[in-house]
Amino acid sequence: MNTIIVATDYSPEAENAMNYAASAAASIGNYEIILFNLYKLSVHTLNARSNSDFISETNASHQRKLNKASYQLEHAYGVKTTAYLATGDFDDEIEKCIKQYDAMMVVVGMPKKSFEQDLMGNTTTKMLHMAKIPTLAVPLDVKYTPIKNILFACDIMRGVHKMILRQVQAVAKLFHAEVELFYVSEKLNELSHQEKADAAVQKLRKNNDLDFVYKNVESSEIIEAISAEIDEFHADVLVMVPYKYGFWNSIVHRSKTREMASGNKIPLFSIPL
Repeated sequence: MNTIIVATDYSPEAENAMNYAASAAASIGNYEIILFNLYKLSVHTLNARSNSDFISETNASHQRKLNKASYQLEHAYGVKTTAYLATGDFDDEIEKCIKQYDAMMVVVGMPKKSFEQDLMGNTTTKMLHMAKIPTLAVPLDVKYTPIKNILFACDIMRGVHKMILRQVQAVAKLFHAEVELFYVSEKLNELSHQEKADAAVQKLRKNNDLDFVYKNVESSEIIEAISAEIDEFHADVLVMVPYKYGFWNSIVHRSKTREMASGNKIPLFSIPL
């Protein structure tokens, strides 16, 4: 059975992501959910009420709340769900959970305006950038529907690792979905650049089993171009690779706007190298 971790803080976006993940798992079958919640006792609280009975009761209260959410999710969707309560540092604890359950994916909610803010300033965007396994960020208003079109926005000139293509292929096969590789360049009309891009695509077709259509556009506004293509292609999921530099960097540091193309439209599936 495959395992998905769903991180929740009981916020509306987390609740929506939880339901999205459970709906998808139920439709596919052979998936279980680990419902992950992390809490921290504030220093002020610890100083004021540091006795062990208080701390134990606080832990028990959080555990009861998570157990209830886990029970309700399992019975609503018929998907095996296990509660996982953690305290401490989020990065460390989510990594422990991933290793313990050999999880294949983490699902998180995407706050409505998270990409208009500093992209490293919240848990969702940190997960997208730092996770060691794929992360699916689900916008608040998006409900699960069968995935038919997958838009893979990538920097074709950097190359696309075989491992990334295998994961995209696995998702496409799971849902019988069509995949579009989408490349945005500021200098696409330069003949030499176009030829290099075309050669890179042909190499991908030759060396990989992924069946895809390819589209490129010339634009200095990468975010806007992706957003337009989401509409044009009727994409259900946007796939990206969180490079530390280059393509990803051009998105997170663009001064004109910091709203991701998928911000309030479709889930963002981030696959780390």
